[in-house]
Amino acid sequence: MTRRDDLLRLPSDLPVPVDDGMASHLVGLAVPPRSLPATTGELIDLSTPTGRSVVYCYPRTGRPDEEPTEGWDLIPGARGCTPQSCAFRDRHRELQDLGARVFGLSTQDTAYQREAVERLHLPFALLSDAQLEFASALRLPTFDVKSARLLKRLTLIIRDGTVEHVFYPVFPPDQNAHQVVSWLLAHQAD
Repeated sequence: MTRRDDLLRLPSDLPVPVDDGMASHLVGLAVPPRSLPATTGELIDLSTPTGRSVVYCYPRTGRPDEEPTEGWDLIPGARGCTPQSCAFRDRHRELQDLGARVFGLSTQDTAYQREAVERLHLPFALLSDAQLEFASALRLPTFDVKSARLLKRLTLIIRDGTVEHVFYPVFPPDQNAHQVVSWLLAHQAD
């Protein structure tokens, strides 16, 4: 079975998410120690790396052989996980040159995420917060679809274990990597 839509393209009529204030508390927070399983097979604790880490949080990646959840494109900010991941893939070298480590984070399990890493040729790890321990500790914004609780799309810049900057809401998702690169360039001397 092949999807009827194109995972790599964003429809032009997607609803734009609004800032609901659910991420306004994050800047300045210390990242709590939580070991998250990574697609590399390691456990990553985002409270420990020195320097800057870019963590883009997304609801869920789709697969080319599965139709999306009914009504998915009507949820503001839900659609676009694959284009966002591909944009971070395409800008990865530039982000590294700016001193940032890149991670994707979703509530999907590691096996599901590994398929996305391989299919999309992602040069960075995806982290699984399937139990929502990291999301709960930071009080990240979430939404429910059917029986699943998913992360709302946001991007954290973490510096030496503290949230330095937050992009929220993120729209359009395929432009988020560009926004992050621009922000890092403007804050190199910080």
